[in-house]
Amino acid sequence: MAVNSSSDATEGTVRKAAGTYGAKDIQVLEGLDPVRRRPGMYIGSTGLAGLHHLIWEVVDNSVDEAMAGFCDKITVTLHDDGACEVVDNGRGIPVDPYPSGPHKGKSALEVVLTVLHAGGKFGGEGYKVSGGLHGVGVSVVNALSQRVLVEVHRGGTHFRQEFVNGGKPKGKLQKVGTSPTKNARGTSIRFWPDPEIFQAEGTEFVARTVTERLQTIAFLNKNLEVVFVDDRGDKKQKVTYQYKGGIIDFVKHLNQSREALFTKVGHYEAAEDDQTLDIALQWNTGYYEGIYGYANGISTVEGGMHVEGFKTALTSVVNKYARASGGLKEKEENLLGEDIREGLTAVVSVKLREPQFEGQTKAKLGNVAMRSFVQKETNVKLEEWLQENPTEANRVVKKAVAAAQARIAAKNARNAIRRKTALSGAGMPDKLKDCGSGDPTESELFIVEGDSAGGTAVDARDPRTQAILPIRGKILNVERARLDKMLKNNEIQALITAIGGGVGNDEFNVEKARYHKVIILADADVDGSHIRTLLLTFFYRQMRPMVESGYIYIAQPPLFSTEIGKEKTYLKDEAARQVFLAEHPNHKKEFQRLKGLGEMDWQELKGTTMDSATRTLLQVNVDEAAEAETMMSTLMGDDVEVRKHFITSNARDVRNLDF
Repeated sequence: MAVNSSSDATEGTVRKAAGTYGAKDIQVLEGLDPVRRRPGMYIGSTGLAGLHHLIWEVVDNSVDEAMAGFCDKITVTLHDDGACEVVDNGRGIPVDPYPSGPHKGKSALEVVLTVLHAGGKFGGEGYKVSGGLHGVGVSVVNALSQRVLVEVHRGGTHFRQEFVNGGKPKGKLQKVGTSPTKNARGTSIRFWPDPEIFQAEGTEFVARTVTERLQTIAFLNKNLEVVFVDDRGDKKQKVTYQYKGGIIDFVKHLNQSREALFTKVGHYEAAEDDQTLDIALQWNTGYYEGIYGYANGISTVEGGMHVEGFKTALTSVVNKYARASGGLKEKEENLLGEDIREGLTAVVSVKLREPQFEGQTKAKLGNVAMRSFVQKETNVKLEEWLQENPTEANRVVKKAVAAAQARIAAKNARNAIRRKTALSGAGMPDKLKDCGSGDPTESELFIVEGDSAGGTAVDARDPRTQAILPIRGKILNVERARLDKMLKNNEIQALITAIGGGVGNDEFNVEKARYHKVIILADADVDGSHIRTLLLTFFYRQMRPMVESGYIYIAQPPLFSTEIGKEKTYLKDEAARQVFLAEHPNHKKEFQRLKGLGEMDWQELKGTTMDSATRTLLQVNVDEAAEAETMMSTLMGDDVEVRKHFITSNARDVRNLDF
């Protein structure tokens, strides 16, 4: 943006622009045009997350049919031509003519596919409970696809309609014949995402991302059969998910890579008016809580009223039991909620008539009445479970008491670090080479493996905006340690002090973070990968708001170098090497694999890895909290067999490490 030094000239330009602004400048976007113009408003992004959001929108409609009691099987297929197909055996999208208004005479199917906020979830009798509150789902998928084919079986008749070029009907709804059987029913929606919309990361679906979501859906809907089929090239596979235990099986799955405190899974259900709850919980010997909220099958990653009600009641009930059983003495202080929730894995699933979600991504449930309902029922039913299972209940109390003692020790350790920082003057770690800027939005912290590489990075940096913190060796695996032990580790102390927001998800304040880009810069070998994983575990467990805010990045130093004439060329990865060979078929010189940052001088490190104009960074994010928890405990926990199975099962899908 250019700034004119003459204030008079600038003012004149502004007046001229204002004078030309009139009714002709007001645009009215019709039909699905708003979606294509601003897709991020509807699906969050046009990267891989947004691409997969298209699948979720279609699948959620099928799940609504299941929750209404009309569907018991959903099949999702990834086709070799780039299409995704979702088939259910529900009632089928209505095909009769729309009765009134500007869409009168069109089939209900066409209206649902081409009009925003059209659906059966706005107070009619089509659905008592649904996740698709906003009624934009399938029409958004239509808008962002180059082609959509919808087939419906209703009343023994097979119907079909096709849409192209962002949702435009290719002819009217057609009757194409009779259904295979008289009782056949359901909907099939096959869509081809539009490459023009999804330019950033392409239109190739990731099987693991899809199967994670489908498995969760199966857990949350007891006995629902969810089938995933991958028909693409060498990725062919078929997986079926169906759980008779519902969320009891879900909690067992989440705890499979951890050591359970006891084998039983607590479980209770309740119903009142137009709302129900289904809660399962089990403690493990670990140090981190995992409470996963769902409302009408939608993952509320930011929690909400149902989770608040559960936490409040849990704290009250366990303290009451601890007093009554003698686990807490009369003079001892009550256990805090965080003490009781240490090592807890719980699924809080609620269903209600009119959920109040925050935004189209539905990250948080806002219905206040649900908090009271969950709290009241948990007070009664969890107390009953503890009374009926005294062995398990006493283990919970003992673990919570130990957690309280560790919390006090961690508080003392924090205070010791603060006192040490205050006494040492400026307070920053000696080995931190800080940047000149005091603006966190432009400041970057590179965490560099090794002192020698740290020295090279110091020479390569922009000292105004880039800070360097070298770390020696591998930091503590925080998955297996409480906070009080962590705070005694020098490398972790340096990280905490440099970032400046505190430590521990209960205390960490992301607004106080001194850098809005924290970049992990490690070697491309096995040791470097391990260090990256240890650091990511630390950030996820102790500074999760940094991850959730998108402040954590992984630097991408090149894996290969070669020479063209006398000039050295760097290549990011194997894919880049193959592209290079295709463009230079007669290239004879060898490729050198760069395993260490120390193999580059500072000019090379700057040009390939640190200069914001030429580097590539991977941003770390959390899409599904439950799956992120499982991944962290699997990769960093004690169960070797579970870790081995996870790695071998998912190796073919790895292109980014995306939490």
